[in-house]
Amino acid sequence: MAHSLPPKAAAGSAPRRIVVKLGTGVLTSAGGELNTARIAAVCAEIAALHARGTEVIVVSSGAVGLGMGALGLAKRPKDLAKKQACAAIGQSRLMQTWQAGFAPHGLTVAQVLLTHDDLRVRTRYLGVQETLRQLIGYGTIPIINENDTVSAAEIKFGDNDTLSAMVASLVEANHLVILSTAPGLIDMKGTKQIVPVVERITPEIEAMAGGTTSETAVGGMISKISAAKVATRAGCGVFIASGAEPEILDKLFGGRGPGTFFVPSGLPLDAKKRWLAYFQRPAGTIFVNANAVPALREHGRSLLAVGVTGARGEFAAGDIVNIAGPDQTIIARGKSAYASEEITSLAGRQGDALAALHPARKRHEVVHRNDLVLL
Repeated sequence: MAHSLPPKAAAGSAPRRIVVKLGTGVLTSAGGELNTARIAAVCAEIAALHARGTEVIVVSSGAVGLGMGALGLAKRPKDLAKKQACAAIGQSRLMQTWQAGFAPHGLTVAQVLLTHDDLRVRTRYLGVQETLRQLIGYGTIPIINENDTVSAAEIKFGDNDTLSAMVASLVEANHLVILSTAPGLIDMKGTKQIVPVVERITPEIEAMAGGTTSETAVGGMISKISAAKVATRAGCGVFIASGAEPEILDKLFGGRGPGTFFVPSGLPLDAKKRWLAYFQRPAGTIFVNANAVPALREHGRSLLAVGVTGARGEFAAGDIVNIAGPDQTIIARGKSAYASEEITSLAGRQGDALAALHPARKRHEVVHRNDLVLL
């Protein structure tokens, strides 16, 4: 639900840890050249926050756009290899510019390039988390971008809005600030004004979003609201604001910034369940009956075979799967104790019958509650 009050929750002392995401449109000019003056201004704002004790992680777009500019391309290539080539050319230029922007403030940047697999695989996820913890401990400013040079469809995040929300969840940030050419979420069907505060992302809020028409960018407001859903569920407040607004970070954290503030959920997920919920690409879906839905949603139970009606997709025991109700609405995600070909034989069976069917199995849960998260 949207309100007209300013985001008072953001006001006050400097936050402990924030993630700042900057879109291609903020970082580059129309010709694909870097807007060095704007980057320098953002670096000065981040340095001021850093001096007050805030740990800052930057998620920076712009590598593909910079590569396009260097190659004289007017439109974002559709061919994957050409996009990867643009990213390879643009990424080094992007990092040089960030270091030049932070150098006058005595700050060192650290490049971190990620694919979705780096966060989907639990051991790699923990490794990235520890690396970022060390970089923050050294007082550096991590600059994160998707590894577009090697990312193929199956290991891509899709856009840096999604990546920034995952990073905010990974590092347990207090706030995610998404700076773009959009000044915030605009109520195009109503007041035509910026919505200052969103307490809950409803279908009405999502309907306000639109895509992007930029030739160098991907995403748009749709991807930003999707990112806000991930981050707020992890207990992180989200700002969407204009990267062209002078002193925007100081204004936002002073409670007087133009933009939209998405209020974080009151019950953030613990670390393992955040990983299950947001860092996975499920291998399939397990369908459950009407009785299983309240057992999972309201009573926090494990998913038992008696509540299962079937499955879709091919997955092995230990794979992450979606769990869907009778109407096919996805209600949860978790680690399946059974492979997809076993689901049909165990569906609807009580404990004794299941034990007879799979006598070697000590656990009769299809998905244990410790390996399950509601969506």
